[in-house]
Amino acid sequence: MNLIVLDMAGTTVADGGLVEQAFGAAAQRLGVEPGSADHAEKLDYVRATMGESKISVFRHLFGDEDRAQQANLAFEEAYGELVAGGRIAPVPGAREAIERLTGEGRTVVLSTGFARTTQDAILAAVGWQDLVALTLCPANAGGRGRPYPDMVLAAFLRTGAVDGVQQIVVAGDTSYDMLSGVRSGAGIVAGVLTGAHDKDQLARNGATHVLGSVAELPDLIARAEA
Repeated sequence: MNLIVLDMAGTTVADGGLVEQAFGAAAQRLGVEPGSADHAEKLDYVRATMGESKISVFRHLFGDEDRAQQANLAFEEAYGELVAGGRIAPVPGAREAIERLTGEGRTVVLSTGFARTTQDAILAAVGWQDLVALTLCPANAGGRGRPYPDMVLAAFLRTGAVDGVQQIVVAGDTSYDMLSGVRSGAGIVAGVLTGAHDKDQLARNGATHVLGSVAELPDLIARAEA
C-alpha cells in the first residue's frame, strides 16, 4: 500500500476550530449577524460538511455565485490571518508518521478542501513546504473536492505510485474524507479522532478503521501488509 493520501486540517494539522472562526468573519462580511438564527443555521451546515471544498459550501449557503465567491475570499483572508498568527500546529506524531511512511518508500500526498492559497499558508506555518512530493486542493482535481473521489484519484494518476486503487490508503477526520476514500476504491479508509467527526460518523460513512490519530497509521498499514 504505497500511496497514502492524507487530509490536512484535523488530521495532520490541528487548527483549534479556525474554520468556524473564519466562517464567522466571512458570514458577517456578507451581512449574517452573529448570534442570529441564520448564523446558527449556516454554522451547523459548515460543521456538517467539514472536509468539503469551501467554495462548494458557500455556494450552498449563499446561493448566487458572486456572493459565494465573496464569502470564499473573506473566509480565505480570515483563515490566513489566523494561521499567520500562530494558531495552527502539527498533530502530535503526524510529521514523524509521514517521515516514517516516506522512509519506507511510500508516496505521501497531502490534500485539503481549502483553496491553494490557504493550503500554502498552512504548509508554511508548520514548515512542511518540502515534506511531501505532492499536495492537492480541489482546483488540482478539476474543481471538485470531497466527498467526490477526485483528489484521491488525481493523486493516483499523478504519482503512479501504485498499480491499482485498492493499494491506496486514505486518512481523514471527516465523513466526507471517508466518502471520498470509499468512492475512490481505496483499500484502507482510516478515520482519525483528532478533528471534526466522531467514531460513529466516520464508521457510518465508510471508515474501514478508526484511529486515535494519524500517528497510528504506519503501524496499521504494516499490520495490513503482514
